[in-house]
Amino acid sequence: MSKTLADNHTPMMRQYFGLKSQHPNQLLFYRMGDFYELFYDDAKRAAQLLDITLTARGHSGGQPIPMAGIPFHAAENYIARLVRMGESVVVAEQTGDPATSKGPVERQIARIVTPGTISDEAFLEEKRENLLLSIAHQSRKGLDIFGFSYLDMASGRFCLFEVDGHEALANELQRLSPREILISEDFPARKTLQLEKGIAELGPWHFDYESSYRQLIQQFNTKDLSGFGCEALTAAIASAGALLQYAKDTQRSALPHIQAIMVEHKDDSVLIDAATRRNLEIDINLTGGTSNTLSQVLDQCATPMGSRLLKRWLHTPVRDLNEIQSRQSAVAELKSQFYYQPLNGSLKKVGDLERILSRVALRSARPRDLLRLRFALEMIPLINQDLGNVNSARLSQLNQRIIAQPEITETLTKALVENPPSVVRDGGIFATGYDPELDELLSLSTNATDFLAEMERSEKERTGISSLKVGFNRVHGYYIEISRLHSEQAPVEYIRRQTLKNAERFITPELKTFEDKALSAKSKALAREKELYETLLDQLNQHLGELQTASQALAQLDVLNNFAERADQLNLTQPELHTGRGIDITAGRHPVVESVISEPFVPNDLTLNDQRSLLMITGPNMGGKSTYMRQIALITLLAHTGCFVPAQAASIAVVDRIFTRMGSSDDLAGGRSTFMVEMTETANILNNATQNSLVLMDEVGRGTSTFDGLSLAWAAVEHLAQTLKCYVLFATHYFELTGLAEQLDTAENVHLTATEYEDEIVFLHKVHSGPASQSYGLQVAQLAGVPKNVIQQAKHKLQELETVTGIELDDATHSTVSTTVAASSQQSVMTHHSPQQADLFVQAEQDSLKDSIASLDLDNMTPIEAMNQLYKLKSEL
Repeated sequence: MSKTLADNHTPMMRQYFGLKSQHPNQLLFYRMGDFYELFYDDAKRAAQLLDITLTARGHSGGQPIPMAGIPFHAAENYIARLVRMGESVVVAEQTGDPATSKGPVERQIARIVTPGTISDEAFLEEKRENLLLSIAHQSRKGLDIFGFSYLDMASGRFCLFEVDGHEALANELQRLSPREILISEDFPARKTLQLEKGIAELGPWHFDYESSYRQLIQQFNTKDLSGFGCEALTAAIASAGALLQYAKDTQRSALPHIQAIMVEHKDDSVLIDAATRRNLEIDINLTGGTSNTLSQVLDQCATPMGSRLLKRWLHTPVRDLNEIQSRQSAVAELKSQFYYQPLNGSLKKVGDLERILSRVALRSARPRDLLRLRFALEMIPLINQDLGNVNSARLSQLNQRIIAQPEITETLTKALVENPPSVVRDGGIFATGYDPELDELLSLSTNATDFLAEMERSEKERTGISSLKVGFNRVHGYYIEISRLHSEQAPVEYIRRQTLKNAERFITPELKTFEDKALSAKSKALAREKELYETLLDQLNQHLGELQTASQALAQLDVLNNFAERADQLNLTQPELHTGRGIDITAGRHPVVESVISEPFVPNDLTLNDQRSLLMITGPNMGGKSTYMRQIALITLLAHTGCFVPAQAASIAVVDRIFTRMGSSDDLAGGRSTFMVEMTETANILNNATQNSLVLMDEVGRGTSTFDGLSLAWAAVEHLAQTLKCYVLFATHYFELTGLAEQLDTAENVHLTATEYEDEIVFLHKVHSGPASQSYGLQVAQLAGVPKNVIQQAKHKLQELETVTGIELDDATHSTVSTTVAASSQQSVMTHHSPQQADLFVQAEQDSLKDSIASLDLDNMTPIEAMNQLYKLKSEL
């Protein structure tokens, strides 16, 4: 702010502008007495977001000052609401004494709260990670390289990796689901982020590689970064340095709980793109909620840190066979010996040790955090004992990392009262006997009641005034109260302190001496408690590394124990994973659907191998095609996390990626139609799938004209089966595609069954070989609530069409019709496969037939019109 402009404002507002200029993009909470005030644009924004009153009190610079106030005791709730909305808040506290200040009371920035850097329990979702993400961009050999680093401030987990291309950028953003993103002001892929809130744009110099490298080696106290395996990841290092500095700035302190950085290797995990995560509803359902998701069904973890790790495992299934089998053996032993039952009880008392330790490291832990830390440490010997006789190497390794801390446990037991206050400033944290000095100071306050009672008794006896009382209030301190009727009998040494309507209050030299001593002792006791608390945090931080190692091991143990409990309660089976080829599932079930329906779930088998790698799935709408496909993907995903699976038996080859293209809607923000979204997802699969990928595709081509859609679907199936040779489940209502099973050696038709009973459709949900015989479209429409008169009209129209074509479209003939149409489609659409398929187009002598074909408006034909024309042409051959 210029000097001329500053001169136009009051001293207090100049102070405000000075603080605001340091944080122009955050909401500034400016402490004034018992309120935090917001001014100008901050006030307008806060009033809108929080639904608080916007006023205009006073003037500065010749203009009224828009302002909004929040009571200081309610500030945490308001800050939490703002942070959940993606806003960042800067809190300026009064640091000077109003009584002695000349001019405005001195104020300083006390803390900065941003969506990605919070660690306070009140601001965090218990079972969700709160990630701060940083992205740096580099161009290498014509490729867009994006360096990612992310930090969970509440746990200290710090990771980095690199990807290339905008598609991979979008996939990782959905996987990580960060609360806040740091980018450079010149970041080239700003639109891909698709976030209105929670994005902080920093100057490009924050992402300088050299300075970022120095930041990291200083944090980890190492000579270089070779020990972390990230030396070659220059874009990721640039992002990590910017993130680390931002985190330090917001915490206004060092970050001792960040002790290492981990490199994520994309080849170590089964890759799942954004569309697949959405379609499989791993932890977010299709409507944006969390109910009826895979995570909800599986998560019975005893600790919040276990729940968060479970979600990471579900989003990042592993490909390392040894790691998978290690997890499986642990789950098998916990389940077979029922170890999971006592362990679950002990783990529940461990609580969120991970986040408690982070607050200890950041020195923001509250007294009740330390009490919960004590409870967690008391459980470790019991957990060690429960795991003492296990055979699983994985469980034994975890047990060795969960080290008991008897000295810390004893210190916390001696130090803390059984029900400590929520904040340090209230006092009353430490137990009697922990510190003699504190005990002495507290005894003065504690014994005040006895002293005052004795003084009241003796003064009544000495003065003979029966109405005399000795009391205390915060304004006037200690006093002797005598009713107005007897006030004239007060001894001469009584000094009048306060006159009331019906009484007089006095002080004596003896009472004044006690008052000074008692009040001084109270302030000294609070100061001593604060000193002792800081010392206790110092002691805990000396063991931070061991405690963090134990918390990480306990989180893993919790997830494995949860897998064992779920396997026992949900009738899950240990799958066999191998590095060969093939996916064989016997009596597989959809874990989420099974958990929400009241009737028994109908299980289904699956066999995919080199001889049978593509299943063409047909059947009526609502018949279970999508459920069947999704359950195969979920069983495969679960197997790669080490979890047991909902099946009677399963043998699954390790896959490198899982793709789904199931259902689409317009991308209005991106300006893409439903068909464009569908084709983008299809292109991603065709360009990135390999022989070891599992691909699920549902209704490809339905968003355009019939023949265009059929042609695209046909070509996609051939590419998947003949070129990529991956595992494919392909659901379609194009019955013409069922003819591919005869053309392609590795394709086979299957269908979901249904039947009619008393004019109503009954879905059997069972998978059988061969194509479907009927679509049951009218019956499904009836189930959907289409008016009866519309259904009757549709039936009448169907009969007319059958009469016109001379074909009865019932169960007995539909298969023949479909086969004929499929054969004709092979001739008309796929003319390049053999000379015989081109007969329809090369019979030059039939000029009238050629003219008929040339005159067909294929793009605007309905399916039934196309079928009628094909039969007409076939009759003329």
